[in-house]
Amino acid sequence: MKYRDRFERQVVREDVWIPTRDGTTRLHARVWRPADAESDPVPALLEYLPYRKSDWTAPRDAQRHPWYAGHGYASVRVDIRGHGDSEGTPGDEYDAQELADGVDVVNWLAAQPWCTGKVGMFGISWGGFNSLQIAALAPEPLKAIVTVCSTDDRYDNDVHYTGGAVLGIDMLAWAGTMLAFTARPPDPANVGAERWLPMWRERLDTLEPFLHTWLEHQQRDDYWRHGSVCEDYTAIDAAVLAVGGWNDPYRDTVLRLVEHLPGDRVRGIIGPWSHQYPDRGLPPGPAIGFLQETLRWWDQHLKGIDAGVMAEPLLRAWLGDPVPPAPSHEEMPGRWVSDAEWPSPYVTWDTRPLGESHDPVLVRSPQHTGLDAGRFFPFGNAADLPPDQREEDGRSVCFDSVPLTERVEILGRPRVRLRLDSDTPRAHVIARVCDVAPDGSSTLVTRGVLNLLSRRGREHAVEWTPGTYEDVEFELNGIGYAFPPGHRIRVAVSDAYWPWVWPHGERGALHVVPAGSAVLLPVREAADEASVRFEEPEQAVPMPVTYDTPPDPRPERLVTQDVAKGEWTLEVDPGYGGSRTYPDGLRYEESARETYTIRTDDPLSARAVSEWHIRLRRGDDWDAEIMTRTELRATAAEFIMDSRIEARGNGETVTERSWHRTAPRTSG
Repeated sequence: MKYRDRFERQVVREDVWIPTRDGTTRLHARVWRPADAESDPVPALLEYLPYRKSDWTAPRDAQRHPWYAGHGYASVRVDIRGHGDSEGTPGDEYDAQELADGVDVVNWLAAQPWCTGKVGMFGISWGGFNSLQIAALAPEPLKAIVTVCSTDDRYDNDVHYTGGAVLGIDMLAWAGTMLAFTARPPDPANVGAERWLPMWRERLDTLEPFLHTWLEHQQRDDYWRHGSVCEDYTAIDAAVLAVGGWNDPYRDTVLRLVEHLPGDRVRGIIGPWSHQYPDRGLPPGPAIGFLQETLRWWDQHLKGIDAGVMAEPLLRAWLGDPVPPAPSHEEMPGRWVSDAEWPSPYVTWDTRPLGESHDPVLVRSPQHTGLDAGRFFPFGNAADLPPDQREEDGRSVCFDSVPLTERVEILGRPRVRLRLDSDTPRAHVIARVCDVAPDGSSTLVTRGVLNLLSRRGREHAVEWTPGTYEDVEFELNGIGYAFPPGHRIRVAVSDAYWPWVWPHGERGALHVVPAGSAVLLPVREAADEASVRFEEPEQAVPMPVTYDTPPDPRPERLVTQDVAKGEWTLEVDPGYGGSRTYPDGLRYEESARETYTIRTDDPLSARAVSEWHIRLRRGDDWDAEIMTRTELRATAAEFIMDSRIEARGNGETVTERSWHRTAPRTSG
């Protein structure tokens, strides 16, 4: 990593308030821009988040916003309404108010004397989401975006549902995280010593756990269509650079965007990365010069400079070489490949039957199948990736190829076609594609889920008629991977995948006919392709933040078994950053734990709990503390949600609230 402290243009930083159209609410913003921008205006770049520019994202912001400013842009970080130091109360994720405010910010930036009138948006995850969503609203000044690790489909490619199934691991975990995050107070250093406590009380009084809303909408309805730009790609006029990683759950969005947006306005990059900006150097690498690559995008679309970005291939993707299974890899072996079109003419479908027998095979997995799935959101931590899949394979029914005689490279989204019957009206089917080495080790390559209730569309819940066979087909997550000679391609099929997939209420079984079933692999043939090169990572000088070493660190992921009860427990420390001290004296403490329990023979024993403790303090004048707990469990008929929060300011209780809700299991 190269750090720069000198740029062609001197950088100044200022905090400003941005008005919104309601006339009463202002958003707090931090602006880095060239010192001479009022006499020599520059385009503006916007990153728009709920994650608090004054503390939580401050180290990351310091790495990129000053860098953009030094290269001739006004780079602006804005807290969403009701978050960080912005006024108002927090709403649901990506709600209409958030997007309307974002349009107001874009227009305000374009009207500033230091701005040329052209604006770009960028962000990772939430900021990548709303970059796409605001681009679909098409404010006139917004000419280009860079969306990283984001989705175009809020229902089927986010933290709530997958393949029509309830995402047990992140439906609960992210709802618990956001309950704690939305409860954090504004910083008196930015809003004033007299205002922070009334602003905080207003936020706390309006809190409602997101989990309640998410489980009220178990099919794809208008709630999920809102903010899903896949509903109408033609609404996006801005140029879109879409970036993802094969170890991020949102990577399929890149493939869909380069397929559906006009080729003269979109480019895609997919590396080996986790849910991180690809210049941070966090596992798995290799990292790239992401800021330099995006600077070319901004120069092309905001300054009219021919930076050559539209001469790049439509899609640049990392094609990974085989690796032994491990929960972390500093760098993945492989190479960059490029495609001028997507779908690529170099990719053809290789249909591989799962067998020749017409006799059904019984699939009845233990309920704890899935404990070796790895983290849903790999974050660059030591226990993120799936370990050896041999135990998971043993809980599944496996269909193996013969040893390969030549290298097989795949790029895209494999599909699985299954002829099956279900013993129960409600069931899941999960398929994993693994690379089995000669020593028997099994590396997870990709996977997919189908809630059989949604097999005829995510908008519907159609129960199965036991005793009847149907052909079902579903996509697995996209991947670029090379199977070497001598290895076997394994398709592992299960009807459970805890805690990724919340189990249906009835224990059942599937019957799969091998002769009527197949895996369809997107095989990429040798291609005459453009070479792909990126610069080495470069950033601004890091913020001097002091991070604590935990005195008694707990494992990131710990699996335990109560043999007598047949109960399995997964404890997770999400590892978002822990406790730290900032240069201005702010002390930020953060601790979280997720717990998932299930008995091997009882789907109704599933229980998930998220617990958070956050404390912010500065000297003797300010001390705010938040404790939250969120729990999800279910009967055969309904989901049961219990949440609570306690908040204290300067040693006194500010609020204590609890919620108990239920939701009928319409398809979950």
